[in-house]
Amino acid sequence: MEADELLVLVAGGDQNAFEELYALVSGPVFGLVRRVVRDPAQSEEVAQEVLLELWRSAARFDPGRGSALSWVLTLAHRRAVDRVRSARAAGEREQREAQRAHHPAFDQVTEEVEAGLEREWVRRCLDRLTALQRQSVTLAYYDGYTYREVAERLSLPLGTVKTRMRDGLTRLRECLGGVA
Repeated sequence: MEADELLVLVAGGDQNAFEELYALVSGPVFGLVRRVVRDPAQSEEVAQEVLLELWRSAARFDPGRGSALSWVLTLAHRRAVDRVRSARAAGEREQREAQRAHHPAFDQVTEEVEAGLEREWVRRCLDRLTALQRQSVTLAYYDGYTYREVAERLSLPLGTVKTRMRDGLTRLRECLGGVA
């Protein structure tokens, strides 16, 4: 039987016809795929995918538009080109990612200078607070104490500490220009 007849039978689910068609087209399919993909292992994979697609989509074959062999080879060529494009795109993605990983996304020196300037700005603003406000804010924000622990350390009522903190933080916010 010829490929056209076999393909029509395969479209009807005939497994024996598929075996014959497979024997007839597997060599040309692999040869075409191998020329496009070049890698032997990938070529085998693509050829297998094409032959599986042939089984699944045999009903789409239209004998009025060309021969079965040219239809099968068109499927193979498209699948091979897709694999090459996919591999190329993956390689380009990996290369871009490697370049991004190699070059930091920020200037470390600039970051360190800015952080130093910000620390100095905060220190100056802290110096503008009253000694009691600065002491409360420092214990809470730099030493990590809760308001209750600050009150205990300073032997003051909790409400007094909360008021000092609120007033101190308000003055800091104003000094820092609303940034804090």
